[in-house]
Amino acid sequence: MPIVSSTNDLKSSPVSGSGQSYTPALISLAVLYFMMGFITCLNDTLVPFFKKGFTLTYSQSSLVQFYFFLTYGIMSIPAGKIVTRTGYKKGMVLGFAIAAFGGLLFYPASVFHQYTLFLAALFVVAIGIVLLQVAANPYITVLGPANTASARLALIQGVGSAGTTVAPLFGAHFILSRLEESNASSEAVRYPYLGIAALLLVIAIIVSRLSLPVISTSETGQDSNSKGLFSFRQLNLGIIGIFMYVGAEVSVGTFLTNYIVDLLHIPEQEANNYVAIYWGAMLVGRLIGAGLLRILKPAIVLSTCATAAIALIALSISSTGLVAVYSMIGVGLCNAIMFATIFSLSVHGVGKHTTAASGLLSTAICGGAVISYLQGFVKDHYTWQVAFMIPVACYLYILFYGLNGHKPRTA
Repeated sequence: MPIVSSTNDLKSSPVSGSGQSYTPALISLAVLYFMMGFITCLNDTLVPFFKKGFTLTYSQSSLVQFYFFLTYGIMSIPAGKIVTRTGYKKGMVLGFAIAAFGGLLFYPASVFHQYTLFLAALFVVAIGIVLLQVAANPYITVLGPANTASARLALIQGVGSAGTTVAPLFGAHFILSRLEESNASSEAVRYPYLGIAALLLVIAIIVSRLSLPVISTSETGQDSNSKGLFSFRQLNLGIIGIFMYVGAEVSVGTFLTNYIVDLLHIPEQEANNYVAIYWGAMLVGRLIGAGLLRILKPAIVLSTCATAAIALIALSISSTGLVAVYSMIGVGLCNAIMFATIFSLSVHGVGKHTTAASGLLSTAICGGAVISYLQGFVKDHYTWQVAFMIPVACYLYILFYGLNGHKPRTA
């Protein structure tokens, strides 16, 4: 998810055809982020669905997120090389096409009713999503001033949050409503994912025919910075920050349905509707945060949000009923600006290393795999109170990064 870090970086990433309207590009990015958010968040529905349908433990059901986000650790850097060769537009088209192919693989997985086949299909979907991420973000950062990159990325991610808000409602209606049938069949996920695959193919075709501004993928700018890639303290610590943030966000969302079921003693379908509020809070937060990041220092906003997230989780696990539910849901509001802020602080000042740094930061998104699995493992052996200490530890690190870790001293 590359961020352009300086005015010089912008100059070294020219947009051809400066007289072109940016409207088609912005619409394409909006659709892209909506679908990425929708597909990624639909995993939160698959976790309780597969847990009950295949009689899995919490750690086994979290493999849905593990294999999905593990793809970032494996594919981010190769995806960056692909985008460098093909250009951003072709990279986006290829990403949509690969994700569509992964959606089609849900058909044989559901026919054979094999959990491992579903995990393989999700891995393919995730490859497409990674390619979309790597291709899309430079587009966002180049279409405006570099000093508002955090705000602009937070705003466009707000569109993605619309997708994450809709996904749990979609999943509750079309998938979890048939949960009782899943012990003998996984047909409930077959047609929703075939529909998603068809939609992704249509989007790929449309984007391929659009006339979009061409952004240079070259790192050979007018930057005289001679430092090595790993000599930037803010980047080294920021890689860990992205790992921790994505891990915390994904782990909370992954187990929120089961957590609410245990708290309120309601069916999974009903509990999953609360997950929509969690992701909806991120939508609201990103829209508000896009404005705040224009007037406040990003590090201050990040530290404040991390502190609030820790407080809300502490309140939730020490409470019961709706207080506990809505406290945990409120963490979504705190998450809203974290990714964009950590990312932009991490690459600030790295100059010609921006693309390489972005690849490393995208690789760190695999934190969603490791942290969610770790929380599931802890829940299998202990209580929810202990399990939610995992994301608390992640937010404590983010607080450190906002207070001190982002400062660009030489490592």
